[in-house]
Amino acid sequence: MSDFPTPPFDSKIAIVVRDDLATWQRLNVTAFLASGVAAAHPQLVGLPYVDADDTTYLPLLGMPVLVFEADGGTLRAVRERAVRRDLPLALYAADMFRTGHDEANRAVVRAVAGADLDLVGVAVFGPRNAVDKSVKGAGLHP
Repeated sequence: MSDFPTPPFDSKIAIVVRDDLATWQRLNVTAFLASGVAAAHPQLVGLPYVDADDTTYLPLLGMPVLVFEADGGTLRAVRERAVRRDLPLALYAADMFRTGHDEANRAVVRAVAGADLDLVGVAVFGPRNAVDKSVKGAGLHP
């Protein structure tokens, strides 16, 4: 656990979802994208939680996740800036709403060039300053 982040955080997790999605879609995309960051960076996940009754709960990310919203053009720009900065990036494309499993999700992403993906969400993790520059133009989700 020596790599576990402690405040003040020098890195940041930001999720940007498209502003024209239905509420259930925004929540679904946010959950999927957060899981991508956690899977790729297990050092960001803390220890299990235990309540006073000794019931154990799953561990969570150990740092805040900021959720933003943006239109499609801004979302594409966020992706481009994150790729240019070589930041770890998770994505959710609109075609993934029509699939039923992970293999099909990967196939619909693989079929399209990155700049042409119909993005509905991205998650970016990395140094705070680089993440801030990547999500420029996106506003905090209300």
